[in-house]
Amino acid sequence: MIRISDAEWKVMDLLWREGPLTITQMTHRMEGDTDWSKNIIITYLNRLLEKGAVSYEQRGRTKWFSAAIDQRETAVGESRSFLDRVFRGNLGLMVSTLVSEEALSVEEIAELKKALSEL
Repeated sequence: MIRISDAEWKVMDLLWREGPLTITQMTHRMEGDTDWSKNIIITYLNRLLEKGAVSYEQRGRTKWFSAAIDQRETAVGESRSFLDRVFRGNLGLMVSTLVSEEALSVEEIAELKKALSEL
């Protein structure tokens, strides 16, 4: 599994939603959400390229970046890692903690009940 930092998740999320994108396009789209300069985005893209999470296509002098990993698979892997790290792999403990701390809305609890009943 490829480990992605919180900042890298922002880049990946943008590429999953809107890719392929150029660095300039990414900089403009992230202006409202971050104060990142073009150089910071390039740094994150280089890290993601090294990890194999991002790829690019050279079109003339411009690089067009795309996600090279599946969003759902990555989210499942990260969820499993979080569950193992924080709750020692105990899903029941995580859910009961979220419910007892009122971290889940009534709608989310209903969704959870529905998902469990469909198993």
